[in-house]
Amino acid sequence: MSPLAVLTGIIMGSAVTITIGLAMVIVVFLSLSGDQPGLAREYGHLLASFGLFLGLALVSGYAFVGALKRPRWLWPAQGATWAAIAAIAWYYWPR
Repeated sequence: MSPLAVLTGIIMGSAVTITIGLAMVIVVFLSLSGDQPGLAREYGHLLASFGLFLGLALVSGYAFVGALKRPRWLWPAQGATWAAIAAIAWYYWPR
């Protein structure tokens, strides 16, 4: 396995794990929303984070398959992965 495939696999695995964790938090928020009305303020940020990491998981999975098979679309898929990482960094960058 090439170093690119290993790095992409690490990114993909991390993104999938974070996405699953955020999905579990969404389930907890939905179950507690009746008891804790203050949680409603956090739904927007939580759903945005879930969407960002879901997108990263999808594009990095696509890039991982590309890194293993080496098709012509490998570099656009890698570019999409790094663009998704940049979008996440921009979203979380302190203002």
